[in-house]
Amino acid sequence: MKNIDQKWLYLITLSFIWGSSFILIKRSLVGYTPLQVGGLRIVFASTLLFIIGFRSLKTLSKTDWKWIAIAGLCSSFFPPFFFALAQTEISSGITSILNSVAPLFTTLVGIALFGLMLKGRQVLGVLIGLFGTVVLIAAGMENNVNQNYWYSLFIIFAALGYAFNINIIKKYLSHLSPLAVTTASFGVAFFPALIILMYTGVFQQFVHNSAMHQAVWYIMALAFLGTALANILFNKLIKLSSPVFAASVTYLIPLVAVLFGFLDGENISFIQLLGGLIILFGVWLVNRKKPNLNEKIK
Repeated sequence: MKNIDQKWLYLITLSFIWGSSFILIKRSLVGYTPLQVGGLRIVFASTLLFIIGFRSLKTLSKTDWKWIAIAGLCSSFFPPFFFALAQTEISSGITSILNSVAPLFTTLVGIALFGLMLKGRQVLGVLIGLFGTVVLIAAGMENNVNQNYWYSLFIIFAALGYAFNINIIKKYLSHLSPLAVTTASFGVAFFPALIILMYTGVFQQFVHNSAMHQAVWYIMALAFLGTALANILFNKLIKLSSPVFAASVTYLIPLVAVLFGFLDGENISFIQLLGGLIILFGVWLVNRKKPNLNEKIK
């Protein structure tokens, strides 16, 4: 019972943290390029994680590092750049909605490569959640006809990376602490991100650019809360629950992100709200447990 309560607490907390990340990316792009936003997000988050989690790296074996390298590239390196690139053409609310394909990808990757077994009810829940996502995407396209939806491919690739990351952690790295996994993953991403930042000239530009001075606070919030803290919590959630349950946080994120987008002037329609309710039903169905008949008799 304790684990059940904890995993729902982590799920709700993550939905609020990651749901606000999309509006933070939007504000960050006012002063920085997508490569700079992604790179600074990784470097800031990595620095904090090194400070608090460096000692935990001693628990990793050579085999662990092999899987960490793959998981780190899939979840800690590419997605921050992909999300920033996508939001140059797609609104923050729609971007978060597109990210909702992660549970479906997690299921498919888990079945195809990691021996994941699902019940029929869970498959139905995933499909219902995906249907709700399609409803939200269709409504978003109708309300925002000027957006370039080819950029949605960046979100699809990011979601696929998350799917591999979740399955790898659950199968090969569950014996490690969430802090160790998160710190090591960003350790893999740190130096490539730093090289990209140096290539963009962000450090030289920052000195005389007032827009960068203002936007850097959004990037810091994005890095420390939406990246470092959120990834620790997410890795804890993976350890406490199933891969499908952990991935279902991406079904809840759009509800928060669309609300923040609405408060920031982005359009929201009744159809989008309906899609959100369908998504919530899908999440509930995936994670609903059948009642124990013996307990009912007692």
